[in-house]
Amino acid sequence: MRLKTTLFAIAFIVAGASSTLAAVACPKPAFTKDQIVAAQNAWAEGIVAIGKAEDPKMTASAFIDRMYAYDLGKVLFKPTKARAVPFRDTKDKALSYFVTGQEAEDKGFALTPFTSVRFDNKDIVIDCDSALAMGHYYFTPKDGKEIEVEYSFGYIPAKDGSVKINLQHSSLPYQE
Repeated sequence: MRLKTTLFAIAFIVAGASSTLAAVACPKPAFTKDQIVAAQNAWAEGIVAIGKAEDPKMTASAFIDRMYAYDLGKVLFKPTKARAVPFRDTKDKALSYFVTGQEAEDKGFALTPFTSVRFDNKDIVIDCDSALAMGHYYFTPKDGKEIEVEYSFGYIPAKDGSVKINLQHSSLPYQE
């Protein structure tokens, strides 16, 4: 009986502590909504720039360094048009997706070229050390017909305070 009472007391204390911790407000969120939107715009401009570049591989490599957090730790990247190798957990695998190279299935997504990319956020959630955004983004190739893609992005701060992507999942809308 004493063990049962002790376990109950520990559970009560832990539950009280966790609810108290949850109630503590974040003193300074990692980002503002405007910073996330600016990062999305920079990402969109980067995709367009890769397709226009004289040296797309070099442009894409610099884009990945600037936009993705591979230099900070793990990045969870699930590109839209990846099946055989669905997850791109290294910079080289991400580069292959954008401009071809390492993976046989890669056709160079960012080489299309796109004339514009725009984000339509369903919502952006910001907390103390990261942010999440989910919605649709629209890619416009030269023929002018927008391609709708669903996305979820996760963002973390870089050492210089800039916004870097540590999660990207993209998929085409479900069709029956």
